[in-house]
This record gives sequence, structure tokens and C-alpha cells, in this order.
Amino acid sequence: MTLDTHIEKHLVHRIGWLRAAVMGANDGLLSTSSLVVGVAAAGSSQSQVVVAALAGLVAGAMSMAAGEYVSVSSQADAEKADLEREAAELRDTPDEELDELTQIYLDRGLDLLLARQVAVQLTAHDALAAHARDELGISTTVTAQPVQAAVVSALTFAGGAVVPLIVAVATPVSHVVLTVSLVTLAGLGTLGALGAVAGGAGIFRAAKRVTLWGALAMAATAGVGRIFGIAM
Repeated sequence: MTLDTHIEKHLVHRIGWLRAAVMGANDGLLSTSSLVVGVAAAGSSQSQVVVAALAGLVAGAMSMAAGEYVSVSSQADAEKADLEREAAELRDTPDEELDELTQIYLDRGLDLLLARQVAVQLTAHDALAAHARDELGISTTVTAQPVQAAVVSALTFAGGAVVPLIVAVATPVSHVVLTVSLVTLAGLGTLGALGAVAGGAGIFRAAKRVTLWGALAMAATAGVGRIFGIAM
């Protein structure tokens, strides 16, 4: 028997690359802008500001790629180890694993007979997949993808960082701090809103949150640049 299905569009499949993309773009824009603002506030020349922005773009993109790759690889390794352990348990103690799966469905509200039937049928269909999903919480939808996360993070970081770099090149050094700050705040608000739309969350709250923290970060680096620029 087949059922007529109502097709729903969910956004959970975007979690892996969306998290890396939003983090990369935000970091690229904010960290490079903060660097530009700090260097410019210290009284540096325009060429020094541009070099600092370019160095921040390259170093940050490579750092993001490496960090994401290592982090997500560790997650993938942990998931793989859990699945191997679970596969061994299914091979060595299948009855205990069936009882364990039955108990999971009992805890979710099914009665004993139905929970047992579900456990038996899912075990017959794909025992490891059933335990991975319902016992370990591992799903192919959100499985860690190290290379994907690294590439997305690097590219989006560079995409965000190029904005303050262009502003630093095109703006007289005397106006760099103000111009970069305004452009960055607008960019952060836009990124926050886009991330919220892609993830199905509230736009205003996301935009306000990232803009507020961006303003604080740039204010802090501008203060550091001003203090140490005067001292030097």
C-alpha cells in the first residue's frame, strides 16, 4: 500500500553548510573591518591599512578553513567510531539491541506491543540506521562534512573580508574608520537577515544581534588603535 504524501520543505538539510557559511561571512566581514578600523585609528597610512586588510583576509580565510576542517573532522571521527561500536553490538548482542530500541520507543510514548513491532520492523529494514538515528542521534541529513565546511568557510570568509578591503582602497584614510564601520554594520545586518531567511528564523532578531556585537567589536578595536597609536 502506498500513501499520498504531503510534500513539506524543511531547512534542516542546510545546517552543515549554512552554519559554516554564515560564520565565515560574518567573521570575514567583522574581523577584517575591526582590523582596518584599529589600524586606521592608530594613525596609519592608507597603504598600511590596505596591507593589514589584505593580510587579514588571507590569514583569516586559511585559519577558518583549517579550523572548520579540524573541528568537523573530529565530529565525523566521533560519529564513525560510534557507528562502528554500534555495528559491533548489533552483531554480538542483537537481542539486547532490539530490547534497547524497543525501550526508546516506549519512552517516546508508544505502548509495549507497538514499540516492539516498530523496533522489529526497523531492525529488519536497517538495524544500524535505526540505532544511529534513534539511539545515537546521527542522521545523514546533518552528518559532518569536513571538506565542505572548510571550503565554504574559507570562501565566505574571503567574501566578507573583501568588503572592508575595497572600502579601505577606495576611501581616503581620514574617513576609513567611519566608512568601514557604517558599511560593516549594514553588511552584518544583511548577513544576519539572510541567514535567518535561509534557516527559517526571525529576521529582525538575527540582524539586531549580529549588528550589536559587530558595533562592540569595532568600537573596542578602534579604542585600542587610538590608545596605542597615540602611545607610539
